[in-house]
Amino acid sequence: MQFLQLVISGVAQGCIYGLIALGFVLIYKATETVNFAQGDLMMLGGFLGLSFMVVLGMPFWLAFLATLAVMLLFGMLLERVLLRPLLGQPGFTVVMLTIGIGYLARGLVTMIPGWGTETHTLPVPYKDEVLHIAIGNGADPLILSMEHLVIIVVTAFLIAILFLFFRYTKLGVAMQATSQNQLAAFYMGIPVRRINMLVWGISAAVSACAGLLLAPITFVHVNMGYIGLKAFPAAVVGGFGSIPGALVGGLIIGIVESLAGFYLPEGFKDIAAYIVVLVMLAVLPNGLFGDKMRKKV
Repeated sequence: MQFLQLVISGVAQGCIYGLIALGFVLIYKATETVNFAQGDLMMLGGFLGLSFMVVLGMPFWLAFLATLAVMLLFGMLLERVLLRPLLGQPGFTVVMLTIGIGYLARGLVTMIPGWGTETHTLPVPYKDEVLHIAIGNGADPLILSMEHLVIIVVTAFLIAILFLFFRYTKLGVAMQATSQNQLAAFYMGIPVRRINMLVWGISAAVSACAGLLLAPITFVHVNMGYIGLKAFPAAVVGGFGSIPGALVGGLIIGIVESLAGFYLPEGFKDIAAYIVVLVMLAVLPNGLFGDKMRKKV
């Protein structure tokens, strides 16, 4: 029973990693750029949702949707104002810019008196609630935290929405075409720049979703974005460029961390994700779902 509860806890944490890794993958597929500010966008989403609920008095689910909408627009604005002028520049330039954006976001939030310097609790309606599931045969019931259950359900719903969007809408198909070959997509009449801007917006919204789901467990604070350092290995494990791989990689990292934290000596939990990455790179360098690239010499 303990093992099953650890796995469920790991799945919930893995869903958070998977959502942030999904943001990495979306931007990489569209622009071949790694956005190292992804975790900090998650942090901004957490503070924005907290502001909607505490300052404006919005109910949780309304604040949740409002946060996603605002972060969608923020991500699009970020691409338009800061990233687009760097088109044609070396990839390293864009990477350094995203790192700078992360530091800037944390600095600006910290400058808000009594807000960015404190640790806050997100007042969600399901806080500290648990669900008891009877297994039978006199065994102890399975105890599920509602915070974990909500993370799993919302993540599954969001992944389903994104799957339907990419599969059955013209805009989603255009985004897939752009991610495969921007030049060919441009010649076919697809507005590549607008598509890239929308990708950044969706990526920011997905990260904000992860922040709002994680906040009831770890609280809202300026350094919560460092969890992006665990989401990056998840993207690598799944295959950097694979949307399903981002979620699967996140689940693997989350479950391994949860089990390592309980069964292995203290400290192994912090390095478990990177051990998994090293093993994956040694066995499958392209990840579980990554495209196999061959180069003839």
